[in-house]
Amino acid sequence: MQLAIATGVIALVTGLFLAPLSEELDDRAMDRALAIAQTTAARPGLAARLTDGPGPSARGPVQREAERIRKATGAGYVVIMDTDGVRWSHPEPRRVGAHVSTDPSAALAGHEVRHIDEGTLGRSARGKVPLRDGRGEVIGAVSVGIAYEGVREKFLGAVPELLAYAGGALAAGVLASVLVSRRLQRRTHDLAFSDISSLLDEREAMLHGIREGVVALDADGRIRLVNDEAQRLLELRPEDTGRPLAEVLGPGRTADVLCGEVAGTDLLTVSGGRVLVANRMPTADGGAVATFRDRTELELLGRELDGSRGLIDALRAQDHEHANRMHLLLGLLQLGQHEEAAAYLRETVGVHRATAEQIAERVEDPLLAALLVGKATVAAERGVALRLTDGTRLPDRLVDPRELATVLGNLVDNALDAAAGSEGAWVEVRLRTQDGEEAEAEASSPEPPPTAPEPAQAPAPVWTVSGTDSASAAEPAADGTTAGTRAAPSTCLVLTVADSGPGIDGDKRELVFAEGWSTKTPPPHRRRGLGLALVRRLAERHGGSVRVGRAAGGGAEFTVVLPQALHPARSSG
Repeated sequence: MQLAIATGVIALVTGLFLAPLSEELDDRAMDRALAIAQTTAARPGLAARLTDGPGPSARGPVQREAERIRKATGAGYVVIMDTDGVRWSHPEPRRVGAHVSTDPSAALAGHEVRHIDEGTLGRSARGKVPLRDGRGEVIGAVSVGIAYEGVREKFLGAVPELLAYAGGALAAGVLASVLVSRRLQRRTHDLAFSDISSLLDEREAMLHGIREGVVALDADGRIRLVNDEAQRLLELRPEDTGRPLAEVLGPGRTADVLCGEVAGTDLLTVSGGRVLVANRMPTADGGAVATFRDRTELELLGRELDGSRGLIDALRAQDHEHANRMHLLLGLLQLGQHEEAAAYLRETVGVHRATAEQIAERVEDPLLAALLVGKATVAAERGVALRLTDGTRLPDRLVDPRELATVLGNLVDNALDAAAGSEGAWVEVRLRTQDGEEAEAEASSPEPPPTAPEPAQAPAPVWTVSGTDSASAAEPAADGTTAGTRAAPSTCLVLTVADSGPGIDGDKRELVFAEGWSTKTPPPHRRRGLGLALVRRLAERHGGSVRVGRAAGGGAEFTVVLPQALHPARSSG
């Protein structure tokens, strides 16, 4: 195919070059003949010889002069004629004195003529000019011809040279075509154009049909391709193509993972409240292809599984404890101590009923109340006292109970893990509504002092993680406190979870909210380091903030401020 194309192009170019070449050679021959005729007619004394001479003669001065000019210029003939068209010179002396074979009227009328015509000497390129005397009157004409065979020989002589150049160009074109073809085959993996078209159609269908986000980057980190799922998960727009991914996503772990700043496989990150698992594969041109999938539901199922396992363990422990109590009750009955048995039953049933009733009275939302009852059972099994503060009051008008349950469940689970195993372990939960000014005061108040502060050591600073997408999110102040969040009255919720664990060092209070950072060994079915990151994202989504400080007992205290977590209270008028 390439050879045929190259040959056709060379043949076309050669033909286009040869077509005007013949005409150009004809024009040059006629111009030359006309110039010789003009020079001959301008020679001094030629007109006088024509008018004063005895007549045309094969040995006369006009014939000798014309032959000298013909031989000197290489012309085919130089014919000088009078006004009657009678030759005074001719390359063949026998034709001197005879009438010219072509019409000389135009030249005798005072015009210069150039053309190709047929005469006694054959076809020639001719030039004819009038011959004038000293007064400017036409007394004859000069006709000069150049044999057309000479012009044709020049043309045919140029053809082999031109064909040689054309052959060289053809060889170079064929060689270049072969080299380009081989390089193209290597770059396209020896695929035909039809195969490439089919692969492109299949790629487009696959990229926009899979439920996994795909982002292709060039060597400079600019977005080269993004599919529909990636646009949904990362909240990208089609017009973001061509922009640097780090600039589009902004600073954070998601941009670091997708841009290759963080190495590894199946890296976890949180984007827009979604838990993503990302992988990155470099390409040969220096770019990369990043793929990621949504694991939010899987993470939530994993946490529910953890909660179910904890509940099962608690039920198993309760079953064991219930068996012990039944044995104790059976023993009291067999011993006839019926009053002691009745008192034991009242005490046992009253404790459990009091716990559930206290939680239900203070937390009116059924989903969060059930969560706290279950967590209290798990905490009791782990030897941790889970208690609500006296100021806990939560009305049943939450905007999104499930997301708040995720926030509360994560914080309580972390607190139980931190407090378990310590002496007198406890976890304290506080839920309360506040208006904007109270929320601001709460968020900006310094952390509570420890129970036994050391005089030589200043209190550790409070680290605050604030939402960046809302103007009402809490912002860190210069003294380490947090700027508050104003909201309409009775719509702001403040959630506090404190524990008696070892607490969090000041230099790590920022890291605890980073995706993938954890001090605990991950379970087999999921990864660690997502709970607090998810809490932060959910708080930011609601225009709120999260901060961590030091509890009164020396442990950690997490405070979440959600300005719009509650529906406005209905007026009682």
